[in-house]
Amino acid sequence: MEVKRAGTQPYAKGQSDWFTGTVRIDPLFQAPDPARVQGASVNFEPGARTAWHTHPLGQTLIVTAGCGWAQREGGPVEEIRPGDVIWFAPDEKHWHGATSATAMTHIAIQERLNGKSVYWMEPVTDEQYRKG
Repeated sequence: MEVKRAGTQPYAKGQSDWFTGTVRIDPLFQAPDPARVQGASVNFEPGARTAWHTHPLGQTLIVTAGCGWAQREGGPVEEIRPGDVIWFAPDEKHWHGATSATAMTHIAIQERLNGKSVYWMEPVTDEQYRKG
């Protein structure tokens, strides 16, 4: 058994290569091999969002606070709110983040495949984002 006490893991700022705006990533867990699951609490300030990306084994988001937007490639921008659970299928190109006026926090859960849990792509343009 391993207990990770709240506040004992250092947070990270979302890297500008992968995020637009101010994003704080608080790691929650990363299971040791042979398990593959990992999770983080991610806070997006208003206007902040991920770049387009995929996950080799999919991703689950659980919105815990605020109001955000999420979109899969070719689909509409969806509003997401606390209590919503969002599933992105393996290799489904998508993005997610806060609305332009409201911060949003979600827990992101994904699994590693051959050491990788995410493949980052191009930024979400302001035009794509404003469709929310």
